[in-house]
Amino acid sequence: MASITIDGVTKRYANGVVAVDDLSLAIEDGEFVVLVGPSGCGKTTTLRMVAGLEEVSSGTIRFGDRVVNDLSPKERDVAMVFQNYALYPHMTVEENIGFALKLAKVPSGERERRVREAAHVLGLEPLLDRKPSQLSGGQRQRVAMGRAIVREPNVFLMDEPLSNLDAKLRVQMRAEVLRIQRRIGVAALYVTHDQVEAMTMGDRVAVLHRGQLQQYADPQTLYQRPANLFVAGFIGSPAMNLFQGSLVRDDGVALMLGSQRIGLDERFLAAHPAIAAHVGGAVIVGVRPDALGRFGSVGEPNSLAATVELVEELGNEQLVHVRVDATPYRLEVDEEDLEPAAGLVGGGAEAIARIDADQSVKSGQQVGIGIDPERLYFFDPASAAAIG
Repeated sequence: MASITIDGVTKRYANGVVAVDDLSLAIEDGEFVVLVGPSGCGKTTTLRMVAGLEEVSSGTIRFGDRVVNDLSPKERDVAMVFQNYALYPHMTVEENIGFALKLAKVPSGERERRVREAAHVLGLEPLLDRKPSQLSGGQRQRVAMGRAIVREPNVFLMDEPLSNLDAKLRVQMRAEVLRIQRRIGVAALYVTHDQVEAMTMGDRVAVLHRGQLQQYADPQTLYQRPANLFVAGFIGSPAMNLFQGSLVRDDGVALMLGSQRIGLDERFLAAHPAIAAHVGGAVIVGVRPDALGRFGSVGEPNSLAATVELVEELGNEQLVHVRVDATPYRLEVDEEDLEPAAGLVGGGAEAIARIDADQSVKSGQQVGIGIDPERLYFFDPASAAAIG
């Protein structure tokens, strides 16, 4: 068993493209760490460098105290599970799980013991005589995991292993993967583009964008204290609502969103001195959909005037799409970075509110959405860094 240390690692290709830029992460022995980000952010390249499938341009990768930069994948003793199961179609489940042990010339008795143990952990004992074509997607993925864990590796690496499964099975397999990793107790590095998957599985989550680490923290910290606009907009489903605003001083200090004023009292400013320092300037303001759940009448103090445009009924809750009197801000995660968004036709910005199922709202309804300043997020428009 070993920890994984990625220290200042960069991957630069011959054409000058930098896929990973000065990345540093520490994964403790037994810890489950998730790399998440949009397509092309460098997460799979990072995993391949840890596995030894990609050469490191600069920086150091260590397993425990051992530098592994120049070691082959076999010498590193890593086990990988890929997006495609890569099972041998002519072999049974038992033969697929034990194939790596056979290549390593593990004695047949020991090989059979380890295969049976892995099959027991994965619930595959009734399926050992079947071929991959006779298995469901979830069963095939468990076989692929069995083939990895039977080797008793130092490090467990997974590259989007659940992406080919349907939604219901993915939820089931998330718990299964975690249960298996906890049982074998090795450091695990897991790649996904699905932030829900990242938040529900990771002890800690590393958010990548354009090859650079944006934030590395436990899921609750990422959600409650995002380091910058990218993390704020990427983490959370539905995504955080983002608006352009300004901080002004009139009778007191206020946040202006469109034509509307949200008062910030002295107690709030004393508790958030970094925000007070931006009075007189522009800010980007974020608010989670669940913080927009207090619907009232238009014109109430500290509220946003809004028009209900669409209601999604989800059983125990509703997602209400509204047009608010504010200037929008768009977060681009796949193409260009952060930039002002064009307003909606007719003016205003789109926002999503999450409300209880027992609240009655209809398309076209005019409402005032109460805003609690304590549930707002403030960001610097120039640096995109969180304020306060």
